[in-house]
This record gives sequence, C-alpha cells and structure tokens, in this order.
Amino acid sequence: MSAPVLTAVAWPYANGPRHIGHVSGFGVPSDVFSRYMRMSGHRVLMVSGTDEHGTPISVQADKEGLTTRQLADKYNRVIAEDLQGLGLSYDLFTRTTTGNHYQVVQELFLALHRNGYVQAKTQMGAISPSTGRTLPDRYIEGTCPICGYDGARGDQCDNCGNQLDPIDLKNPRSKINGEVPKFVETEHLFLDLPSFAGALGSWLSTRTGWRPNVLKFSENLLGDMRPRAITRDIDWGVPVPLDGWRDAPMKKFYVWFDAVIGYLSASVEWARRTGDADAWKEFWTDPAQGYYFMGKDNIVFHSLIWPSLLLGQNGEGDKGGQPGAFGKLNLPTEVVSSEFLTMSGSKFSTSRGTVIYVRDFLKEFGPDTLRYFISVAGPENQDTDFTWDEFVRRSNFELANEWGNLVNRSISMAHKNVGAIPTPTAPTAADAELKALARKAFDTVGDNLRRSRFKAAATEAMRVVGAANKYLSDEEPWKRKDDPERRDTILHTALQVVSDANTLLTPFLPHSAQKIHEALGGKGVWSSQPEIREVTDLDDPSLQYPVLTGDYASDQAKWESVDIEVGRPLDKPSPLFAKLDAELGETGPDWAPIVK
Repeated sequence: MSAPVLTAVAWPYANGPRHIGHVSGFGVPSDVFSRYMRMSGHRVLMVSGTDEHGTPISVQADKEGLTTRQLADKYNRVIAEDLQGLGLSYDLFTRTTTGNHYQVVQELFLALHRNGYVQAKTQMGAISPSTGRTLPDRYIEGTCPICGYDGARGDQCDNCGNQLDPIDLKNPRSKINGEVPKFVETEHLFLDLPSFAGALGSWLSTRTGWRPNVLKFSENLLGDMRPRAITRDIDWGVPVPLDGWRDAPMKKFYVWFDAVIGYLSASVEWARRTGDADAWKEFWTDPAQGYYFMGKDNIVFHSLIWPSLLLGQNGEGDKGGQPGAFGKLNLPTEVVSSEFLTMSGSKFSTSRGTVIYVRDFLKEFGPDTLRYFISVAGPENQDTDFTWDEFVRRSNFELANEWGNLVNRSISMAHKNVGAIPTPTAPTAADAELKALARKAFDTVGDNLRRSRFKAAATEAMRVVGAANKYLSDEEPWKRKDDPERRDTILHTALQVVSDANTLLTPFLPHSAQKIHEALGGKGVWSSQPEIREVTDLDDPSLQYPVLTGDYASDQAKWESVDIEVGRPLDKPSPLFAKLDAELGETGPDWAPIVK
C-alpha cells in the first residue's frame, strides 16, 4: 500500500486578500502535488488555514476600524473564497483562532518545556513610541550588522540569511510609520535552538533530494543558531499555559511559534471533524511522508524551527527527553520552497500598488490559466518576472492553440463522422508510436511530480499534446472520406491520446479536465473541487467560521492510461480556452497595474 502523504501548506496571513505572488509559492504547487499523489494511490491529507495572530493583524484592524477578531473573520473568509476559486483541494483549510488550535499549541509547548527546551530570560523589546504597542521583529527594518544590507528585518537578513534581533540593526525604523522604535527591558520565553543543532545537522545530512537552494540555505544557518523568543508583549494571541504567565493579559505566544504548529492542529481538527479523533496519526507517524510548501522567505521556519519544535516534542533534541502528548512525530520529508514571482523585477507590493489579486485574476481569466502559468513558467527554482505578454502567449499558444485545439478538433471530427468514439482497425506504426509516447509519459511526468518538478512535468505532458497535433496534421483524417476505416482508426488513436493527455494534465488543470472527461462521454466526477462549509468551533459553540474542504476519494481520475470505450456517444464540444486579445499582453486589463 502506498504511504500516506501529509501536504502541509504555508498559512496565509489574514491581513488582506492574496495576490498571485502568494499562491505561486504555497498554493498551486501544493495542489498540483496533492492531486497527483491522490491519483497515484496515496491517501493524502492537505491542511492549512489563515494565520490570524500578531501585531500586524492589530495594526490592520485599526486601519479598517475593526476589532482584531472582526478583521480576522473578514479575511479568513476572503482568502478561503480565493483559494476555493483557484481549486486548491484542501482536506481542511481552517484558522489559528480556534479552541482546537489553542489546545494543540499549548500541549506541544508543555512538552518542550518539560524536556528543557524553553528558557525564560529578559531582553530588550521594541515598542512603538507613539502607540506603546509591541513592534514585531518583521516590522522593523534597518542595516544588517553582519553584511551591511540596508533592508534587513528585525528577525532575519534576507541578503546574508543570518538570524537577527531588532536591537542588532543599525538605524532601525518601524515599517508601519517610519519612527525609531523604543527598546525596553521585558521578560520572555525562548526556544533553546542551539540545543537542536546536533540533531538538526544529522537530519539535514539525510535530506539529499531537497531542492539545492533550500538545503544550502538551511545548512548555512546551522552555525548561527541562537535562542529565539517564543512570547511577545501583546494581547492578541495564544495564552501561555504556565503559572505566572497564563493570566498575564499582555503575554502571548509569538505568532510565528503558534502558526507553524498549525500543521499539527489542523490535522487534529480534521480528524475530530471526521468522528475519528486519532485519524491524524496516520499522516504524522511512519511510514507517512510530509511535504511542506511555501515561498523562500519561510524556509527557515520549516527547515530549522519547525523541525526543532518536533524534535523537542519528541524528546529527540540534543538534551534528550520524553515524547509529549502527541507521541513521536515525523519530521518533514521535504521542504518544497519556491522563489518569488515578481513584477518588473520587484516583489509584489500592496503598498506600492504592484499587485494582482487572485480574485481579480480569476474573475477575468478563470483558474486553470493561472494554475498552468504558475506551473510551467512560475518561480520554481529562481525568481521569475510576471509579464502580461508571457501570460497571453502561453494562454493562447499552449492552452488554446495546442491543447484546446487538439481536444476540440479530435472530438468534433469523431462527433461529425461517427457520433461516438470510433472503432479502430488495422493500426499502423504511427498510431502505435503515438500511443506508446503517451503511455510512457505517465512514468516521466509522474516522477517529476513526485519530486515537485512541476515545470518539467507540465512540459513533458505538453510534449505529448504537441506530438498528437502533429500526428493529426500528418494523417489528415478529414481527407479519408473514401477510407472510413482508416479515418476511424486515426480518430480513435487521437481520442485515446487526448484521454491520456487529459489525465497527465489533470493535476495542473482540474477544472478543464472535468470538462474534457465529460466531452469524451464520461459521467460523474473526474476531479473534485473544494467547497466552503460553515462550521461551529469544536470547543466554543459561540464561534462559527468557514472551512475549505472536499471529498476527493471518489474522484475517477487515476494515474494510468485507460482504454477509451468504443461506441460511447459524443456531443459537439465547446471551446475549452478562449483566446486572449494580443493587445492584452502590452499592459494587461484596465484594473491591473502596468508591468513591462
């Protein structure tokens, strides 16, 4: 039996709608991977939710005249709707403001505390002089004391990768209003990261199949592991379950600490909602595999900090210890990090207006065009600049002209001449060669998808499409009126390869795959879509919220070539992909920022 697979997807922050740069890192890659793994026989648990604690939520709530809870409620729903529209097949997309999440975070913390991996000490904390509110490390910028980079954050320098504290920065300033932060002495709890360096180093040495950029970045940071604060002076967050701390209104867990534990808490919530409270364990213990998807700015949290929390909970850090309430949990099988999708060479920026929101894009172009673009031309291994010209070119020439045209003309000719899937007779070498190419692609494309090589996988699938188009042009079935047997054999061959190519492209294009399944005479669900369900908090009946979930076990799509059914009736097909106006490639739609 295939090993269970946990797909752990980075938690989008609930302080605004998501843009296409966000979903190119955590969204589309995780869903393409999960859909393939389900099709190839794995039980998959794909979980995430909105990250809703921390000062940035409070700051945004003030801007919008809302309470922190109201703001979190607002954007939890907006983000869930965006991700549903994109077709991301979460088993559970929840949030970090649930009673279940609070309990799991506190229980895992207590295991760390009992095993000696938490220490209390005083430090100089940054606050805003104008508001008195704590400034999160990421909201302080300045010059890195190590490499001199002027855009370093208070927690990390993205230029040299070193971990920092805000007080280390030269010329620190608040990203919120530009003022110079005030540093005051305060007591906090710290995760003793140096006590995991040995165990982490041994574990990382076994991660030979990771993307080179992720592995090298992680190994480089091992030498600078320092204790890291896991509490903050803030009233919005998960309470600390220790005497002297639990009743302190301004002491809560730091948002980064509770957010990474969300992968476990979402799995536990999913299990509780299925009626089998222990069902999550199948995806967190051997022989299960865990794949974590995010953008490159989150690598350190998933390759070093989250594994440290798991090692500490397991009692497997350098100090030893005993497993906590959750037993021995698996460390990540792979951390799958994408680079940045940029515009005009810069990161997407809401404040600068260089942003394309997911919902605007979906309203104009639908989900599969964006999914395809991210998969075949996205920032898989290096930063990639988004241009409307490239988007239009790939949509028109690859999706509409190549794939859409192949489907349309193959089914149209069979419908017109036979009315059903034709019967093949006396296949030629050309017929056999094309079908063999399509069948062989299942291994090649599947191997690339298994290793999260999405660009290579999509390119290979489209190579089959290109070969099928050439086959039709060479064989010219429309000229075979006097030889209907040969015409029908050609059309049968083309339809078989359309069916196979549709399967190969299903992880990338699940919406159009369903339409093609139906156009080939198929019934029922080929590739399920997620749905939003309104639920009641499992531990607080006064709270209701939407979750993203779905039933994917009944999908007909399987990772194999299936012989098409001769005689199955065919209707006249409708176009799959509308060609975009070439002028759109110059500046994009009216609502979009201008990028060149």
